[in-house]
Amino acid sequence: MPTVLVVDDAAVDRKLVGGLLSKAEDLRVEFAASGTEALTKIEEVWPAIVVTDLVMPGMTGLELVQQIVERFPRIPVVLMTGKGTEETAVQALKAGAASYVPKTALHTYLLETIHDVLDLFRSKHSHERLMDCLTRSEFQFRMDNDPEMIPSLIGYVQSLVTSAGVCDESSVIRVCIALEEALRNGMFHGNLELTSEQREGDAEEYQKLVADRASREPYASRRLNVTVRIADDTGTFVVRDQGPGFDPTKLPDPTDPENLEKVSGRGLLLMRTFMDEVSFNSTGNQVTMVKKCPAPCPAGEVAS
Repeated sequence: MPTVLVVDDAAVDRKLVGGLLSKAEDLRVEFAASGTEALTKIEEVWPAIVVTDLVMPGMTGLELVQQIVERFPRIPVVLMTGKGTEETAVQALKAGAASYVPKTALHTYLLETIHDVLDLFRSKHSHERLMDCLTRSEFQFRMDNDPEMIPSLIGYVQSLVTSAGVCDESSVIRVCIALEEALRNGMFHGNLELTSEQREGDAEEYQKLVADRASREPYASRRLNVTVRIADDTGTFVVRDQGPGFDPTKLPDPTDPENLEKVSGRGLLLMRTFMDEVSFNSTGNQVTMVKKCPAPCPAGEVAS
């Protein structure tokens, strides 16, 4: 049973998060009240994932992320963000955190995010030996509006990206999280024309709405076209839906402090933070994301 280490200096918040995670029978929860205690706890219990607050006395959440990435690169970190932590959250994502959940949306997204990240890490090495010789390839997928197909595609892409050397071990999960966000956006917001506000409502009702739209026109016949291209240590990922699209010029900047805590911009923030290039077509129904393998340092130089 995987262990989740919850790090927060506020006892009331630790109790809140612990209560949310207790709903999952497949998770065990441990707690730490500071970043320093968390690092000691990691060596004791070896958690599968760390969930941390950003604002803490002593070692901050950002500093904790940096320490975990350096010392325990196989343990992913999910951030809990609140008002006033926007800039730090972006820095932590760039430093290696796997994802984030606004504190205002913990009830809706925390468990889902933890399970998504854990699923990615579990499957990360499943096909690597088979794909060791891969250097160049292109794959095209045409997907129905079935959310259960997304993890399968993501698992396959993990193998491609890792085997081709596009990402180092600490980056491949973040690339897959960005792709997963693009797939979900294309499927739910594009093909099924569901809004972020609808998703933030009752989870059971939202699933009923997904199933209803996926079974009737004009939504049922729409498909998600996905192209994955690996060449010259560069990964290119194109996701195109068949929905009506939107005006990309009116997209809000998700890194703006005014927008970071809005759940509607979470996927775009993760995509832009974890990929080197993100662009939309003029119709707004296709996103192209590019990830480049970092160039090796010249002899005698150390990466910054």
